[in-house]
Amino acid sequence: MIRADLSDELHRRADTDRRARNRWIETGEFEGLAQIDADNTAWMKTVIAKHGWPGAALVGDQGAEDAWLLVQHADRDPEFQSQALQQLKSAVDAGDAPARHLAYLTDRVLVAAGKRQLYGTQYADDGDSLRPQPVRDPEGLDERRAAMGLDTAAAYDERMRERYPS
Repeated sequence: MIRADLSDELHRRADTDRRARNRWIETGEFEGLAQIDADNTAWMKTVIAKHGWPGAALVGDQGAEDAWLLVQHADRDPEFQSQALQQLKSAVDAGDAPARHLAYLTDRVLVAAGKRQLYGTQYADDGDSLRPQPVRDPEGLDERRAAMGLDTAAAYDERMRERYPS
């Protein structure tokens, strides 16, 4: 049974997150972003502790998308992201969350730990240009991406460079 109250709150929080990040991308203004992330992280910890991963069965497809986004942006708490990754993996295995969410969060956790990513979803801006973070087994990248429902690395790279021009 879908919990509309939980889904609505996820959507409200994700909308606030998206607006703040878009403002940062467009203007360079990031005031308040750290607090938004901290509040969302604390809240997501309580949600996951109480309900497990908020997948589609609990919060609907959009709610599951919003939950993933909030955890993806919990970068100041890599331990929480790592724990949430295990919950998300179980949800994906049960068909309650999309595999692409698992790909993105897996890469996020790996990069935060100083390791090479698997799916090529994480980029860095070194001040001169946007570049993908190092990838393990680059020859098998597109095959791994396809298995997770992602497009090719080249198509993703093109979108990233359009979205975040240097």
